[in-house]
Amino acid sequence: MDKTYEELCQNLRGITEGERHPVPNMANAAALLWQGLDRINWAGFYTLEDEGYLLLGPFQGKPACIRIPVGRGVCGTAVKEGRTQLVKDVHEFAGHIACDSASASEIVIPLHGSDGRISGVLDIDSPTVGRFTEADREGLEAFARILESACDWA
Repeated sequence: MDKTYEELCQNLRGITEGERHPVPNMANAAALLWQGLDRINWAGFYTLEDEGYLLLGPFQGKPACIRIPVGRGVCGTAVKEGRTQLVKDVHEFAGHIACDSASASEIVIPLHGSDGRISGVLDIDSPTVGRFTEADREGLEAFARILESACDWA
């Protein structure tokens, strides 16, 4: 794994130790990503609600969409398909939701509770086309697994 992601994962383990509530853990995780990654313009979380939509959670960046239906946009597609979405150019992604018109690429990683069900997503946007690589996917999925195990998802 890339050194940047090794450090982010180590920092996340330390900052979540002893805290099981998802909100402060997501808030600190978003801040770690915001400070630790270059060429990004948004890093944060959406939680999956029973009504079939994602609700905006802790984030860093410009104001964002508050509710995203499952199956819509990159975040909703990640939930519907149950897998990471790595989008090199969001303008080529059918149904992309442009919360920030400056975003050009995006990666979304589903988050799972202890029961294995999806509880939300980690969403990171960049103003650079092709910003996210397979190495980013690997590092961010490892980061997400640490967050999942640190939280008691309701």
